[in-house]
Amino acid sequence: MSYGIPAVEPSAGVPVCPRHPDRPSYVRCQRCGRPACPECQRAAAVGFQCIDCVNELKRSTPTPRSAYGGTLRSGRPVATYLIIGLCVLVYALQWLIPGGVVESQLAFASVFMEPQDFEPWRMLTSAFVHSQGFILHIGLNMYMLWIFGQVLEPVLGRIRFLAVYLLSAIGGSVGFLLLTPFSPPVFVEGASGAIFGLFGALLVIQARRGGDTRQLWILIVINGVIGFVIPGIAWQAHLGGLVTGALSGAVMALTPRGPRQAVLQTAGMVIVAVLLVAVTALRITAS
Repeated sequence: MSYGIPAVEPSAGVPVCPRHPDRPSYVRCQRCGRPACPECQRAAAVGFQCIDCVNELKRSTPTPRSAYGGTLRSGRPVATYLIIGLCVLVYALQWLIPGGVVESQLAFASVFMEPQDFEPWRMLTSAFVHSQGFILHIGLNMYMLWIFGQVLEPVLGRIRFLAVYLLSAIGGSVGFLLLTPFSPPVFVEGASGAIFGLFGALLVIQARRGGDTRQLWILIVINGVIGFVIPGIAWQAHLGGLVTGALSGAVMALTPRGPRQAVLQTAGMVIVAVLLVAVTALRITAS
């Protein structure tokens, strides 16, 4: 035998929730004064507000942005973790797929810019591949990315940070293309060119803000010297990434604030990309 509980029909004069008219609501919104049922109540500094007032306030409140136009967010640097995750995933695939297939398909060499072997996407994909024979290659790169990503991503915002990083990765490949011969083929892989781009971007931004850049200069010089002293390190990619990152950082730092800031920054980044394409084209035609 079952017992049913009859639905409560609000009587005349009993306040009801505008969104749920079948629910008596004796709590009123502190902003508009309308009744709000528990489902439609949102805690406010004093009392409760209804969900409609909360949504209206969100729409009318401007999104907080940094001096460089990026959306200010609290919490973890999501874009930085995303890049690290992709690099780790590719590195795992390098071990899971035998025969060096992943490296052979993603690593960059100048020869892949010749018409018969034209594979320009390698300029970007090579930044996600790391040497299997030297685990510190990925370990050190990911550590530096984690350190500098936590500094730059909150300042620039996720989209701008990704743009600087990816463009610097391509710039590293362009630097390698300019400063290495087409034959014999020499392969380059790793995120260090893009990370040097973060060095360059942070250097320009820090200088623009009037901050101390001495430690950053020391870090760049030390890493630059290591690239020349230790064989097997592509200093050409480091240099290309550094220059590209500095140009990208200048675009972000020198663009005046205002309603056209995002448009001007986009135009500036497009110009940097066009310069990379032009330099690449000149190198190919001159070979």
